[in-house]
Amino acid sequence: MHLQELTPAETAFLTAPAAAADDLQARLTRKLAATLSARLRLPVRAVALPVDVGADAAAFPTWQPDAALASLWLTRRLGGRRVMGTTPFVPHTLIHTLDAALAECWLDAAAQATLPAALAWNITTGSTQATLAVRLPHPTTDMTRWARGVIRHG
Repeated sequence: MHLQELTPAETAFLTAPAAAADDLQARLTRKLAATLSARLRLPVRAVALPVDVGADAAAFPTWQPDAALASLWLTRRLGGRRVMGTTPFVPHTLIHTLDAALAECWLDAAAQATLPAALAWNITTGSTQATLAVRLPHPTTDMTRWARGVIRHG
């Protein structure tokens, strides 16, 4: 049996260096967009933002959704269509959903040597613009322990 020659595109693909592993923010950005789209039953776009944080580290991941995201979550999860006004509190169900997404992304990745102090996103739906940030613990061992606890108890 005679094997066919490889095309130039196939040769380039096979000889290309292995792609660098996705970083946490890129994976989590995709996961957040998919999770929020499914839970809110509308298309959600998440775009990573640069974040400038102080030196104090968190003991565990701490989410900081803005009032627009909290209002969107409550309205859509309770069956509403249009968001009117803002809510003064953040629903626990939103935080649990965000925790689960972060824990899955963290545990699915190869071990990371460093962890950013915080991550942030601009969340966009058809009519709503919101921001979301999360402060992360400094030692990766703390992050792994937290993520395993979320998965185990979630």
